[in-house]
Amino acid sequence: MESDSSDSSRAQIRHITHALQFYVESLKEAGVVGLPCVEHVEPADHTEIGGQSQMSSDRSNQLEASPRASAESPVQSAQSALEQPALQAIQTLDALRAEIGDCQRCTLCEKRTQIVFGVGDPHAELVFVGEGPGHDEDIKGEPFVGRAGQLLTEIITKGMKMRREEVYIANVVKCRPPQNRNPEPDEIAACEPFLRKQLALIQPRIIIALGAFATHTLLKTKTPISRLRGVWHTYQGIQLMPTLHPAYLLRNPKDKRLVWEDIKAVLREMGRL
Repeated sequence: MESDSSDSSRAQIRHITHALQFYVESLKEAGVVGLPCVEHVEPADHTEIGGQSQMSSDRSNQLEASPRASAESPVQSAQSALEQPALQAIQTLDALRAEIGDCQRCTLCEKRTQIVFGVGDPHAELVFVGEGPGHDEDIKGEPFVGRAGQLLTEIITKGMKMRREEVYIANVVKCRPPQNRNPEPDEIAACEPFLRKQLALIQPRIIIALGAFATHTLLKTKTPISRLRGVWHTYQGIQLMPTLHPAYLLRNPKDKRLVWEDIKAVLREMGRL
């Protein structure tokens, strides 16, 4: 019973954290800096809408961001990081990497070998965004160098007729989650400001989101990847094409044809097909 209760509490925390992420994003899109401050907060009600926890409207307006609070939530910390003058003032990817430093902002730091920041042309027209580093990436310090990375390289070189050095490759989180599990909401919240800054510095014309996790994180949606892929979306004013993850293709090679359709759409948009 104690284990069941603990699991339920963790699930509730994840739901609330995810809802906070969406709330913060909506404030940023509206040009609001920070979260509204109130003197008192009642326990937040939340309901399940489309499989995703959403704060009820009367409670979401009561979220507290008072400096008197004993600690910031992970989402507030991420928002604060994004608004820090030091981060706003950064003008290069090298400076951003230096700002991340020996990151200890979430628990992923405890078991990683090294931070996997990103690689490629700092002014690339095309950026690939994956989920997070795996074992090979954690060892080498470069994204997509394992079996899935080799397939991605083939897509770039053989399918798109481009060099890997011409594009930029990054992940939602910079440290390997243990056992290659999906990153938790608090881990995403700690790391996402740096991905946003990476993309703002690169200013690509197109982003290709690799797999459901990267797509859901960037687009703030839970819509299945099967319905998202092959359709143009927008992220921070940048055109975004979701597609299937190379690791998925290793297990389901018959679906390579679907990815090729997505890649052709990107090539047409880039004037390369």
